Amino acid sequence: MKLATLRNSRPDGQLVVLSADLTRFVSAGRIAPTLQAALDDWNALLPGLSALAAQLDAGAIAGQPFDPAMALAPLPRAYQWIDGAGYLSHLERVRSLKGSKDEELQSVRPLLYQGGSDSLSAPTDPIRVTDPDLAIDFEAEVAVIIGAVPMGATRDQASAAIRLVTVCNDVSLRRLVADDLQNGFGFFHAKPSTSFAPIVATPESLGGAWRDDRLHLPVRIEVNGTLYGQPNAGAEMHFDFADLIVEAARTRNLASGTIVGGGTVSVRHDESLPIKATGIGFACIAEARTVEKLKYGRARTPFLKPGDTVRIAAVAGDGQSVFGDIVQRVALA
Repeated sequence: MKLATLRNSRPDGQLVVLSADLTRFVSAGRIAPTLQAALDDWNALLPGLSALAAQLDAGAIAGQPFDPAMALAPLPRAYQWIDGAGYLSHLERVRSLKGSKDEELQSVRPLLYQGGSDSLSAPTDPIRVTDPDLAIDFEAEVAVIIGAVPMGATRDQASAAIRLVTVCNDVSLRRLVADDLQNGFGFFHAKPSTSFAPIVATPESLGGAWRDDRLHLPVRIEVNGTLYGQPNAGAEMHFDFADLIVEAARTRNLASGTIVGGGTVSVRHDESLPIKATGIGFACIAEARTVEKLKYGRARTPFLKPGDTVRIAAVAGDGQSVFGDIVQRVALA
């Protein structure tokens, strides 16, 4: 089953159920007005939502054409947004950046940070910045939305709590990272609003692409229409989503509707930009620049600037965008 949240002049939008081919939708209002409402009573409401999806796919309900531009973030405001570091390759590449620390590269227990969740960005919202010289970067990630998890949860409890899967763009302002880490309590100004794909899917609807608490699909990134990367999200995820949820719940309960990110998707390779059509590439600019410094003695790839456009999508074997595309243009606020 696949769901989305459409604009309706209210801050939390309107929950809709999508057809399997993502072309049509029907309102889920008679079951749950918003995605958060559905998550709060998931076990009771899931059968009704699933039946609605089945009727839509069978043609028993005509539905309306789905336009991703109508979509908000699936949870436009969430109780909590926690981003983890599931990929050691990413940490290895960026730990040399100004403001990073070698000891932050951990292979036993994952790193986490708590991001702002009061205003999560729609998939087509611009990346707004107040200064074009902030080293604007994208970070393509897989994210899950969970049900309630108790403090001290086991891996089985964490895995069972995963309700929905999607992808996101965890925007980073690299020039502000050092000040946040060295002079504050952690990421704050360096992490503006995160953008989410228009569609969330239940793990069961992803078939074999979801296994071992990981999404085994390539995440394709384009910058200004040029392929930047397409690393497989399941290939080298050291900490899976159950690991990340367990760590997040080590000292606290997690509410239903908590979003957990897996970190920038990253796979080890020796490529540099530009990459071939079959290449792996990168899911953020910082990694590409680090590789260039090692190979050429200097970084050649620029950070984003106003007017640049980033497209991010998880892609199935038939080329379909599984969660719809994130398409964002950088703009001065």
